[in-house]
Amino acid sequence: MKIEIWSDFVCPFCYIGKRRLEQALENFPNEEKAEVIYKSFELDPNAERSSKQSMHEKLAAKYGRSLEEAKEMTRNMEEQASMVGLDFRFGTMVPTNTMDAHRVAKFAETKGLDQETAEIFFRAVFTDSKDIGDHETLIELAQEAGLDQSEVRQVLESTDYMELVRTEETEAHQVGVQGVPFFVINRKYAVSGAQPKEIFTQALEKAYSEEKQSPAFETFSGQNGASCTDDSCE
Repeated sequence: MKIEIWSDFVCPFCYIGKRRLEQALENFPNEEKAEVIYKSFELDPNAERSSKQSMHEKLAAKYGRSLEEAKEMTRNMEEQASMVGLDFRFGTMVPTNTMDAHRVAKFAETKGLDQETAEIFFRAVFTDSKDIGDHETLIELAQEAGLDQSEVRQVLESTDYMELVRTEETEAHQVGVQGVPFFVINRKYAVSGAQPKEIFTQALEKAYSEEKQSPAFETFSGQNGASCTDDSCE
């Protein structure tokens, strides 16, 4: 069972949704059958790498709210995060551009370390208040995930994986993603947003049940379908 997740590392509900899915999977009797794949999505491709604004100031400007209203918005998200065991600290969060973080994540996928990298990047943003637009910070975090520092530096000093990130973003629009997080199970069922754990459980159970009952292919055949096997051709 394939679970594809389109998300951005500076998206609070992406981290909350990630944790809720994980909690649903922990109680799912066929967890070992699930393959989780992270897909790239930039909420703001034009975001500055270094911003002088705090996250509260950025949100206030974006939504036309006062600074206190922006703080109230984030307090609500911090409460939701705490309910799934996450510690959000919007007061010290660093706004940045996430393209390079996505590129490193795609490199991590080639090493089988995408799950570890995603978790570390999310935690770095929302709990540790680190700047994941900064190359040295990304290299340090990637090493924590188990990646080789020199290889990550080579990725960051090139344009490697940029095209793949863009391709996944284009794919997101093709499958109907209008906001993140967006979860697609077996390319048939979608869960939009950081839904409650129970919704993820329902989606997992339905997708697995149908996958188990249905053959991998629907076969069309006639009387003259000649073919070869290891033993002979007929």
